[in-house]
Amino acid sequence: MTKAELRKIYLSKRSSLSSEERASKSRQIRDLFFKNVDLSSVNYLHCFIPIEKFNEIDTHLIFERLWSDHPRLKTVVPRVSSVTGELQSLSFNGETELSESSWDIREPIHQDLVDASEIDIVLVPLLCFDLSGHRVGYGKGYYDRFLALCRDDCRKVGLSYFPPVESIDDVNVHDMTLDLCVTSDEVYSFAKLI
Repeated sequence: MTKAELRKIYLSKRSSLSSEERASKSRQIRDLFFKNVDLSSVNYLHCFIPIEKFNEIDTHLIFERLWSDHPRLKTVVPRVSSVTGELQSLSFNGETELSESSWDIREPIHQDLVDASEIDIVLVPLLCFDLSGHRVGYGKGYYDRFLALCRDDCRKVGLSYFPPVESIDDVNVHDMTLDLCVTSDEVYSFAKLI
């Protein structure tokens, strides 16, 4: 299926999750993430703040565990620049003051930017992914452009409520491939072809 077809299906599937299902799956994703991802050499971790109205995975659970169990690790979150339209990374901790953007996305109000070259791992939002590590997002390309600016060794980890589809039919050259995807039941690893 195409990205547009999959986007429609998985937006519907995600919106149909009850708050209990979302909470349970978010906890399972958190637990599998920490069980399977080595954070010992990570200095900067980029992760999205969930958009509640879109029923996104509750990444607050991941942030809280990072802050309590990995206090030396620095966390950053995305914001779309009103000037360039590109994704920026801003430092984020439990004390960071947030405001809602025009898209109802909670973002830091400060200007403490972190360059993409500093980031060691990015937790990538998605609607669905396939067995090759391609993902379907909201279709604006923010994350693909942002990930292209990150170092080659920056790990790209998707978070998904649902298991993979077999393939996405209209992948293009600008689509960035995930290294891993953590679902509520399993962790999928995507070997890079050399």
